[in-house]
Amino acid sequence: MKKPTEATSKYDHLELMSAREILEGINQEDQTVALAVQKEIPHIEAFIKDALDRMKDGGRLFYIGAGTSGRLGVVDASECPPTFGVAHGIVVGLIAGGDQAIRKAVEFAEDDTAQGWLDLCEYKVSAKDTLIGIAASGGTPYVIGAILKANEKGLLTAGISCNPNSLLSTSATHAITPVVGPEYVTGSTRMKSGTAQKMVLNMISTALMIQLGHVKGNKMVDMQLSNNKLVERGTRMVCEALEIEKKEAKDLLIKHGSVRAAINAFRNHS
Repeated sequence: MKKPTEATSKYDHLELMSAREILEGINQEDQTVALAVQKEIPHIEAFIKDALDRMKDGGRLFYIGAGTSGRLGVVDASECPPTFGVAHGIVVGLIAGGDQAIRKAVEFAEDDTAQGWLDLCEYKVSAKDTLIGIAASGGTPYVIGAILKANEKGLLTAGISCNPNSLLSTSATHAITPVVGPEYVTGSTRMKSGTAQKMVLNMISTALMIQLGHVKGNKMVDMQLSNNKLVERGTRMVCEALEIEKKEAKDLLIKHGSVRAAINAFRNHS
């Protein structure tokens, strides 16, 4: 049976279509992705409960993948420190072929079954840590090898793939499998499959960071003040929380380095 990610597109003669027809077809397919992810919420929830316990005990979260899947993991991991104020190294993204593969494909890097675990070992992983393998096909050797070894070493594991009953799904402790069906361009899993994976990663990291206490109300109170836009956003948060003027709020924010710290300092001295 052909895997859903490799199934023939429902559209044909794409080269004869107008730009509008192409865009409407892609958009129509994209609208099905959120529904596929919705079906996986019980599995995502079960994983988050297990991962949260480990992270509260000092464990870290690792993503591992190749190609588009690896890049999506790197992106999500890299956004956690500025968004939630967590230290670099709490959420880590690894890609087959190393950082150079983020920009340019490294030939055959994904076919090495041993390298994934070797890459993880550079971080001195332990049984407190959690590993998420990301592979649209569910069969990437670099990812599977790492997941199997992580299981042996007592890490919590999860697999995000888009083919049911894939090797990744059956190897990982938690299987998260949004089945999005054939791609608009046959086999181009950077499209719907990539979108589904990105949505799942957003859900996982955001839910974990909220439950680890890095959001208050609906605000990113621990975000890093790494540019003027974020300083202005933080200033507004402090203004709203403390009902003070903008200048005082900004001074507090700059002095204490985060929205949370600025608010706590003001309240402790009031």
